Amino acid sequence: MVSGASETARPDAGPPQPAALVGRGRNLGLALLAFTVTFWAWNIIGPLGVRYADELGLDATQLSLLVATPVIVGSLGRIVTGALTDRFGGRLMFTVLTASSSIPVLLVMLAGQLGSYALLIAFGFLLGIAGTTFAVGIPFVNAWYDPSRRGFATGLFGAGMGGTALSSFFTPRFVQWFGYDATHWIIAIALLVVAAVVWVFMRDAPTWKPNTDKVMPKLAAASKLAVTWQMAFLYAVTFGGFVAFSTYLPTYLNTVYSYDLVDAGARTAGFAIAAVIARPVGGVLSDRLGPARVLMVSLAGAAVMAVVIALVPPPELLAGTSFVLMAGFLGLGTGAVFTWVAQRAPAARVGTVTGIVGAAGGLGGYFPPLVMGATYGITGSYALGLSLLCVTALAALAFTVLLSRRSAREGTPPAVE
Repeated sequence: MVSGASETARPDAGPPQPAALVGRGRNLGLALLAFTVTFWAWNIIGPLGVRYADELGLDATQLSLLVATPVIVGSLGRIVTGALTDRFGGRLMFTVLTASSSIPVLLVMLAGQLGSYALLIAFGFLLGIAGTTFAVGIPFVNAWYDPSRRGFATGLFGAGMGGTALSSFFTPRFVQWFGYDATHWIIAIALLVVAAVVWVFMRDAPTWKPNTDKVMPKLAAASKLAVTWQMAFLYAVTFGGFVAFSTYLPTYLNTVYSYDLVDAGARTAGFAIAAVIARPVGGVLSDRLGPARVLMVSLAGAAVMAVVIALVPPPELLAGTSFVLMAGFLGLGTGAVFTWVAQRAPAARVGTVTGIVGAAGGLGGYFPPLVMGATYGITGSYALGLSLLCVTALAALAFTVLLSRRSAREGTPPAVE
């Protein structure tokens, strides 16, 4: 048994606490900036998927694999980066990961120049490095904010997933305006500039103390916490759903509604923006109402919208509204899950727990594009894939209800055992 609630609820420090609050807004903003630009880089293949499919003659399954591949490292890598953040702090980890993400961006450019599907897969795998910064930001932000404000802080930081919206909207336009090569150079240079800004101006919270325990024992300890696996499942559904839609939606819109690359990217950006706005709202509501209630609304709404989207509502108003509502429900859920993590994970293990939960969320976004591509190839329709999303959301809803009821019965928070 681990009393994660009591450890997190206790103030991080006594007298130094007021000093820790000075500069927290600046550091939250810098974390948000780094997260946003790395998420843009993480998603540069998806908005250009239709281009790659046309140039390389890819079928639906091959394109799905290409679009989903960066998610692997971006997911599993969070386990390691979360644990390393506990040891080395957010400032160093943000700087290193943001700067190093520029390398696979340029390698993806090279693969595109050569017209090599194999190299796009290989370098797309490395591009996943850019997706690991999420596991850096949650413990970094937690250290700056007291428990009662962590839902707001982690929700606002999580809005950096709007980098996918920027990528969906601007990446195809940059290719149109500046050319394919120049687009990748612009993104790579932006990553290096942000890394320099982070190193110069970002600071770890004065109350933060490095956890020098070895990584593997820390991961083993975090894996024994019930909150880790409970939240991993729920985040795999909520954030995984967001990632899956953000990466595969350009392909979906091109196939179902015949939008070209730019138009599909603009609509995907709208989807991502709706989720970005909803995430901090989910965090704030979770601070006030409790994460379980917000999650119930999120998952029920996602299940309903999966059915609506499967019915192929006509463009523009009905289809657009359907996707925006789906994004909003998923965004609420992502904010709620990490409010739960921030409130309940032991303070010394927040980074490690975040890494595992974040990895589950990313992996939750890896498989749906593959399923969508495979089921479309077999049936000629996305209805089966969306039906599976509905069933998954309902299963997660039932799980959340059971946790909430057990909490009421036992008089303890449902995420703690």
